[in-house]
Amino acid sequence: MAIITGASSGVGLYSTKALLNRNWRLILAVRDPQKMLKVAQLHQFDTSRFDIWEIDLGNLDSVHTFVKRFQQSGQDLNALVCNAATYLPLLKEPMRSPQGFEISVATNYFGHYVLSRRLLKNLTQTAKAHQHARLITLGTVTANSEEFGGKVPIPAPADLGNLEGLLAGFKEPIAMINGKNFKPGKAYKDSKLCNMVMNRELHRRYYASTGVLFNTLYPGCVAETALFRDAPVLFQKIFPWFQKNITKGYVSQELAGDRVAQVVADTSFNRSGVHWSWGNRNSAIRAPFSQELSVKAKNETMSKNLWEVTAKLVGMSPD
Repeated sequence: MAIITGASSGVGLYSTKALLNRNWRLILAVRDPQKMLKVAQLHQFDTSRFDIWEIDLGNLDSVHTFVKRFQQSGQDLNALVCNAATYLPLLKEPMRSPQGFEISVATNYFGHYVLSRRLLKNLTQTAKAHQHARLITLGTVTANSEEFGGKVPIPAPADLGNLEGLLAGFKEPIAMINGKNFKPGKAYKDSKLCNMVMNRELHRRYYASTGVLFNTLYPGCVAETALFRDAPVLFQKIFPWFQKNITKGYVSQELAGDRVAQVVADTSFNRSGVHWSWGNRNSAIRAPFSQELSVKAKNETMSKNLWEVTAKLVGMSPD
C-alpha cells in the first residue's frame, strides 16, 4: 500500500494510474477530496483499490491530523510518494501558510518533511518485517545545478545560501530561505531543492538502521501539467511547443507517471540514496540512471543544518 500526495492532477494522477495498474492499494492524499473523486470517476479507477484522504500540506495541523488518522487505521505502509507541489510564479507578495511561512516552501517542503518523518515509523515497521518499504520524493531539474535546466537564471537558480531566512524564523517579512528579496519562481525551485536534500539526509540518517529505501527522481520535463496553471498563459502555450520541437525533451504525463511507479514498485530500483533520471527524454525504452546532484545538495554540513533548522521551525526534535 502506498500514500501519494497530490494525486488529483499531473504526475501524481498518472502515478496513481500506473500503480493501480500494478495492483497496488493506495491512499490518495489531496487537498480537495471531491475533486479527486470526480477525477477518479473520470479515469474509471477501481474504487476497491483506493481511498481518498484530505491533507493540506501547507498547513502543518492538517499534516499531523492526516498522520494520526493513518496510524490509527492500523494499515501497513509500503511506500510514501512525496509528489504534491504548488507553483505560483506571478505572486507579487508572498502568500503565507497558517503557521506564517511562505507558501511554496511550506507546502512543497515543510509539509513533506513532517509527513516523511512522522510516517517513517510505519515504513520502518514494514521494512523490519522484510517487506517492500520506500520513501520516494519528486525532484526537478530546475533545482539541480548539475543539469542544464538547473543553471537557467530565470528568475534565478535554486540557492539556499547559508539558510539565513530559515535561521531568522522564516516569518514575515522573511520569505526566502536565503533571506533575500522574494522571487516566487525561485521559492519553488528552492523548495524542491530542499526536498531532494531532505531525502538524501533521510538516507544518511536512517537507511542503515531501518532498511527503508530513500530515493528522489526527475521523470522528465512534463510541460503540460496542472502545476503550471498559475503560470502566464503565453508560457503555458509556448513551453510545451518548445520542449516538443526545440529541446526534444517533452515527456508526457503518462510516461512520467509510469516512471514514478517504477521507482516506487519495481525491484530494479532496489538502491537507496539515488536520484533517478531518464535524461529528460520522451522514450519509453530509455534506461534510467543515477543522476548527480549539485554540490550543495550533497554537502553533508548543509544537509544537517537544513534538517535541524527545519525541525525547529516545524516544532519537531532533530532526532
